[in-house]
Amino acid sequence: MTRPITLFTGQWADLPFEEVCRLAAEWGYDGLEIACWGDHFEVDRALAEPDYVTRKLETLDKHNLKVWTISNHLVGQAVCDSPIDERHKGILPARLWSDDAETVRRNAAEEIKNTARAAAKLGVDTVVGFTGSSIWHTVAMFPPASPAMIEAGYQDFADRFNPILDVFEAEGVRFAHEVHPSEIAYDYYTTVKTLEAIGHRPSFGLNWDPSHMVWQGLDPANFILDFADRIYHVDCKDAKVRTPDGRRGRMGSHLPWADLRRGWDFVSTGHGDVPWEDCFRALNAIGYDGPISIEWEDAGMDRLDGGPEALGFITRLNRITPPTASFDAAFSSE
Repeated sequence: MTRPITLFTGQWADLPFEEVCRLAAEWGYDGLEIACWGDHFEVDRALAEPDYVTRKLETLDKHNLKVWTISNHLVGQAVCDSPIDERHKGILPARLWSDDAETVRRNAAEEIKNTARAAAKLGVDTVVGFTGSSIWHTVAMFPPASPAMIEAGYQDFADRFNPILDVFEAEGVRFAHEVHPSEIAYDYYTTVKTLEAIGHRPSFGLNWDPSHMVWQGLDPANFILDFADRIYHVDCKDAKVRTPDGRRGRMGSHLPWADLRRGWDFVSTGHGDVPWEDCFRALNAIGYDGPISIEWEDAGMDRLDGGPEALGFITRLNRITPPTASFDAAFSSE
């Protein structure tokens, strides 16, 4: 099945947008999944400046690239998070920051609404992002977290995201939540709970990224089948679970990325434990025909090597096409 292959620009946002376009085009990408940070796509400017979106589209066209999706993970993280602290200050635009945590959450929610409006101006129908979570910090379940506390966390998510989804629906745009530790949905059961919390609204779906699943022990191919009607976008990122040595732990031990004492690490696509062929066959099975976006993230490999290499790896998988007839049809005498 032929699907466009894009490069997610989040890990490239220290480079000018024009430079990332040049690199992606030279390597053979079909387009970009544009991050809403750096100078790649600025939501406030997209809404305030009449020619901002036009200039972005002209730059893409100059390099024969297209855009199907924009992503605003960094701002989305602050919508539901508790606590709000210096980590958020480090990733949010200064104009959204406040010393009052609830003001930050409200500012972030308004920015995600505006992201839907900006996406519509750009001509894309999907925004990928995070939600944050008021209960992620309870994941170890000690001090004990009561069922009521967990329920309140999902209600908080619904109360904050339903008004956001109202805007998405008005603009004809979908939100694709990336299932990820530290978010309201981070594995199978929390994804079920999240969808239930907002009444399975069609404007809220999933960004499938298997790298966050393999180190948790989840089956990323079955996840595709389980949530077939909610796979709104695909990010290809890989993770490697290292051989247990009695010291390496799945929680990472507060060790930096690429530290070989870690129990797992993100690695460039094709270098980890994601069962990629199973996953692409599952995407074919559910009829997913949207973009396949490569998210380069590997602290042990230069991105100028990882970017083009991952494209070649995914291109081969993307060519797997379901047959028009059963393979055993040739055995029939009729």
